[in-house]
Amino acid sequence: MRYFIALVWLVNGLLCKVCGLVPRHEAIVARILGEDLAPALTVAIGLAEIVMAIWILSRWQQGFNAVVQIVVILTMNLLESIVARDLLLWGAWNFVFALVFCGLIYYQEFHRHAAA
Repeated sequence: MRYFIALVWLVNGLLCKVCGLVPRHEAIVARILGEDLAPALTVAIGLAEIVMAIWILSRWQQGFNAVVQIVVILTMNLLESIVARDLLLWGAWNFVFALVFCGLIYYQEFHRHAAA
């Protein structure tokens, strides 16, 4: 499960944002932070997501990492739902998928990992 979670961050960061294979991501950043800064900030966000994937795989401060992931996901999705819902892949349902992903992260770190 840890590898799946890291893969989600890696794919979104590297392929969708750094490589620009999903232009919708830059359009969302442009809507929230402005057209002029969108290209550079989209790449920066993508690099941060790649770092998150590496952090997950490193298992360093796992509990703190899980909390950071959950906070980032919920903050990002709430903001996107308010400002750029029309650009989201699943519209209002995006937030539901974000909640499910957060639940998976929570389970992995605080229940499954704790029991292991």
